[in-house]
Amino acid sequence: MDSMYEILMRLPLFHGVSYSRLSEVVGNTKFHFLKYLKGDRIVEAGEPCTHIKFIISGSARVSIVNSDGRFKVSQTLSMPDVIAPEYLFGRATRYPISAVALEPTGLLQIEKQEYVKILNSDPVFLFNILNNLSVNAQKSVEGVLALTTGSLEERIAFWIVALTQRGGTDIVLSCRQRDLYSLFGVQRSSFIATLENMKARGLIDFNQHEICIKSRAEMVSLLASTSED
Repeated sequence: MDSMYEILMRLPLFHGVSYSRLSEVVGNTKFHFLKYLKGDRIVEAGEPCTHIKFIISGSARVSIVNSDGRFKVSQTLSMPDVIAPEYLFGRATRYPISAVALEPTGLLQIEKQEYVKILNSDPVFLFNILNNLSVNAQKSVEGVLALTTGSLEERIAFWIVALTQRGGTDIVLSCRQRDLYSLFGVQRSSFIATLENMKARGLIDFNQHEICIKSRAEMVSLLASTSED
């Protein structure tokens, strides 16, 4: 079994940090280790984001749903993912997502003020969080470009990339097909043809109510190729 230090050094916050520096941080920071059973609620949509939450064992099913409940995107996060870290700062500091443990799951939770102390203690920690936040900001720009000038494939990719995290797996977009093609402003025939083409290329699988994403990285590649053209 990995030691606590080995687990911490695999987390995004501590990338590039020496063992001795990490030991110093551990000695001066209040860490909270939480355990959840399968089916336990980890985060409720709308609750304040007051702590940064790292998954250190197990996995969680994370979902975001629109206001009328007709549109939902779900993903699985596991070690060493962080649950919605961008909502710890800024104007919107309430979780838009819910998270439920898929199995016995462990979290490392750090209160916001303690986390700020860590960021101020070493530029490596600050760089790690800035890099994370920058990636999230850049994917939004790529997505807006796809929405305005891109193909239907690229617009679908934008929804997936914008509403999931880099480490997300088993991604599912749940919505009735007629609501989706109305949302994208296309005819049903064009929408189904696009889905069939994406399925044939191994990007997705789909039925009347769900689109299952085979690889989030492939969705990112669709947007990246557009921005490079």
